[in-house]
Amino acid sequence: MTLSASSALSELDGYRLIFCEDDNSAKSRLDEVNVDLILYDVDEDDFGPDNALARSRLSHTACWRIVICEKNEMSCGAQLCEDTASYLYLAKPVQEQQIRIVVKRAQEHAELSRRHRILSRELKLSLDDEIFNDEEGGSVQGGVSRFERLVYASPKMAEVVAEAKVAASTGMPVLIRGETGTGKELLARAIHFNSDRANSPMHSQNCGGVSDDALYSELFGHMRGAFPGAIADRLGLFRAADGGTVFLDEVSEVSPHFQVALLRFLQEGEVKPLGSDKTLYSNVRIIAASNRSIEEMVEKGSFRRDLYYRLRGFQLELPPLRDRTDDIPVLTQFFVEKYAGVVGRRVLGVTSDVLKRLEYYPFPGNVRELESEVQRMVAVAEQGGYVALRHLSEKIARTPIENGEDAAFVPSGVTLKDKVEHLEQVVLTKALEAFHWNQSKVAEELGLSRVGLANKIKRYGLRKG
Repeated sequence: MTLSASSALSELDGYRLIFCEDDNSAKSRLDEVNVDLILYDVDEDDFGPDNALARSRLSHTACWRIVICEKNEMSCGAQLCEDTASYLYLAKPVQEQQIRIVVKRAQEHAELSRRHRILSRELKLSLDDEIFNDEEGGSVQGGVSRFERLVYASPKMAEVVAEAKVAASTGMPVLIRGETGTGKELLARAIHFNSDRANSPMHSQNCGGVSDDALYSELFGHMRGAFPGAIADRLGLFRAADGGTVFLDEVSEVSPHFQVALLRFLQEGEVKPLGSDKTLYSNVRIIAASNRSIEEMVEKGSFRRDLYYRLRGFQLELPPLRDRTDDIPVLTQFFVEKYAGVVGRRVLGVTSDVLKRLEYYPFPGNVRELESEVQRMVAVAEQGGYVALRHLSEKIARTPIENGEDAAFVPSGVTLKDKVEHLEQVVLTKALEAFHWNQSKVAEELGLSRVGLANKIKRYGLRKG
């Protein structure tokens, strides 16, 4: 069976095949890796209630399972398939072509299920927006505010959103500045969908790392034969979005030569495709974004002043996540609900210790980094449990908490020795939790020997969990 499966599945690009000799080795691998599909070749001793297939139903809820059994064990195989919510069961001997077709169909169903979960989640979010609409076109629920897909609670974001709503009501260009990962495109989309252009298309183009010719073709279009490889006419985003909006990300990266073409379009709305002598016109609103200060670039002479003023009808500044820590708890909860729905996992919430660590971490990647961290935590969290400290990535778990916070919990009315021991116990507990009780790393972090650390754990009666 192993050779047959290996040969049949060798054509699956992008997937890694793992073969386990028996049920016990399969259980251990399930604890180590994420699995998309399991082909379970049943032996006589594998029909128990705690086999790897049954365990995967709880630990890998989004995983698809296929049972393979002997012909004389078809009834047991069918029951195992039923008990473990498996996709189907097959009888030996199984042909390579049969395995290939079944696995391919299971993959297709898995992808459809994943998309269904995402669309269902998106629909729920849209319905929430309609239910909790406030008078200004945003939404507020329990102190948490939303502007389309932007979720926030901080006063800084409230100010930005208020200005964005004013910008949305006009037809003027908008220039958004903010660090990478702060949500510039989400804000641009929110402006578009709250403007009178909402029923027209919005297209996006990243201008960073793109040659002038390629960028010109993307935005202005080209004619067939305009350059080698141009086998058909290309409309271009400016004409495709006529009546709508074009979002230009990293607009600060365009060359001085292309800045001239962009300025001409902003002034006159002229679109001249590559290889064409005909000048066309398009009514498009430009929303541009940059993680650099274009004003400073103008002063240095690397960005056209007249283009800067054309882009800066409204100028919005998205603050980095480290400057709006009030948003971290609400964003964390939002992402937990989002990804729990995507992977089909029930997560009860996030512990206060985790939120505290997240609030003290500087997040150089901003909201995008927080989203990635929460997605990973949800993936490794236990079914029906909470996201806890042990689920944090090591770099965030090691984030130092201000000493004043720990000092506030020192008991009063006790001797200096008791206070010191209490603080030592707090430091030990936090270090053990941060390193998931890896005593070697904790000892190294605190400058202790393994024996010294073990003695202190025993002395204070510390226990994992």
